[in-house]
Amino acid sequence: MRLWLRCRVLQVLKSSRGFCGSHGHLSPLPAPQKIVGTWEAISLGRQPVPEYFNFAHDVLDVWSQLEKAGHRPPNPAFWWVDGKGAEVKWSFEELGHRSRKAANILASTCGLQPGDRMMLVLPRLPEWWLASVACMRTGVVMIPGVSQLTEKDLKYRLQTSRAKSIITSDALAPQVDAISADCPSLRVKLLVSDSGRPGWMNFRELLREASAEHTCVQTKSRDALAIYFTSGTTGNPKMVEHSQSSYGLGFVASGRQWVALTESDIFWNTTDTGWVKAAWTLFSAWSNGSCIFVHELPRVNAKVILNTLSKFPITTLCCVPTIFRLLVQEDLTRYQFHSLRHCLTGGEALNPDVREKWKNQTGLELYEGYGQSETVVICANPRGSTIKAGSMGKASPPYDVQIVDDEGHILSPGEEGNIAVRVRPTRPFCFFNCYLDNPEKTAASERGDFYITGDRAHMDKDGYFWFMGRSDDVINSSSYRIGPVEVESALAEHPAVLESAVVSSPDPTRGEVVKAFIVLSPTYSSHDPEALTRELQEHVKRVTAPYKYPRKVAFVSELPKTVSGKIQRSKLRSQEWGR
Repeated sequence: MRLWLRCRVLQVLKSSRGFCGSHGHLSPLPAPQKIVGTWEAISLGRQPVPEYFNFAHDVLDVWSQLEKAGHRPPNPAFWWVDGKGAEVKWSFEELGHRSRKAANILASTCGLQPGDRMMLVLPRLPEWWLASVACMRTGVVMIPGVSQLTEKDLKYRLQTSRAKSIITSDALAPQVDAISADCPSLRVKLLVSDSGRPGWMNFRELLREASAEHTCVQTKSRDALAIYFTSGTTGNPKMVEHSQSSYGLGFVASGRQWVALTESDIFWNTTDTGWVKAAWTLFSAWSNGSCIFVHELPRVNAKVILNTLSKFPITTLCCVPTIFRLLVQEDLTRYQFHSLRHCLTGGEALNPDVREKWKNQTGLELYEGYGQSETVVICANPRGSTIKAGSMGKASPPYDVQIVDDEGHILSPGEEGNIAVRVRPTRPFCFFNCYLDNPEKTAASERGDFYITGDRAHMDKDGYFWFMGRSDDVINSSSYRIGPVEVESALAEHPAVLESAVVSSPDPTRGEVVKAFIVLSPTYSSHDPEALTRELQEHVKRVTAPYKYPRKVAFVSELPKTVSGKIQRSKLRSQEWGR
């Protein structure tokens, strides 16, 4: 029960020095460690999930109390900069004050009820975090989306989700207006802006006037918290529903073990607010009492990122491998990262050469993790663990992760198969509820006792997982099975390659062959294409098994990507096969 969890927290608080008229003795462990230890035990499956849980009430408000009692360093809970001199800093108490005002806007001004759905489509502005916490306090289900969504994307998501409200910025408001008539469920539009717009309520103006008195709704652990649309690398995006506990408690353990966070840390994840990694950061950082650092970063700029790391006391950094590929092309010896101690990556496969370049120039290891919109962290290299270059690491508790065949049978170490998470006899609580309105897809995602991720890999005898690609990305050439990631990693080691995508291409003799679409580094853009093709082919033959080399090469200016930044190999493959 929620009461049980709250009582456990209060018992710990009261047993600690200097709070609630305590007895004046020093507890063996500081109060925050005991409290987070309780949450971590639930996250690891060692204690039952409470019947009632709400992250805003049961975690954020508790950290506010700990903060007042002096059990947390004087770091802010939230720290935002725009790169032009403007800064926003909130303590947990200030976050609570502002998010209660935001909750009153949703509940009273907008008339939203628990279970109603609200799209959050904002760039990296402080209001995104306020609106997210306000949704938790009111029981409104948040549906984050990236700010690069087109009219078509917005229309599909609003119609499919039947969202009653949207909060967005000036940039997207005209596109929302253009499709509003086709979205009958949409009745409330909130604008984050310093100016007004007809038909919209101004969030900033309302926030100034709203009351800060608000009672958090009581939510059950299995109640819906958020809906994410899958990235759409194959087919139309599907709605993935997560519960109050699957995200609210599911990231405590990985936050401590993989992200290695404490209440003293300042964590910067450069992700877009519409990606699941923004939520991963929110729940892993704030459950551990850490500060979330945000740079508005309107566009990715390697020098801006490096200068920010030099200027601010950021201890923990997370970027997708694509950004680290950009960073290692800079002269990193020109920068001093005085506070940075831990670096993470995920979202796509990490090429070993990027990891080596980063480590050689900064002295910092890159710890890779793997997960999906449907899960929390599935595999990871926890801080301090032995890393095998090219591996995603080992299974992340509480998941039982295996490599299985197409019938759900566990394969032996070294055999290629489907990455799968055991869901029977007990389904992990930190797992998506379902694909909303798509029972067929939900059922098809399971085989035997396992949820099938749709990704291919093999596991070695030491329990490390080696990613090969999406199931439909694997290339079968003359009976040789070739994972695109292996070829892309080999190509990435050549200085000519900025990024690449590898797919199958029809061949009259071999059935299909490897074709590489390559975006060149600027210094190689004027090189002779035929000579460079031969050089890259020979390079791949030297780096990996010769049969994996790309028999076809195309130099392109950009690769097709989803709105969340993932390369859409499916589009390139369809182009090759004339589908």
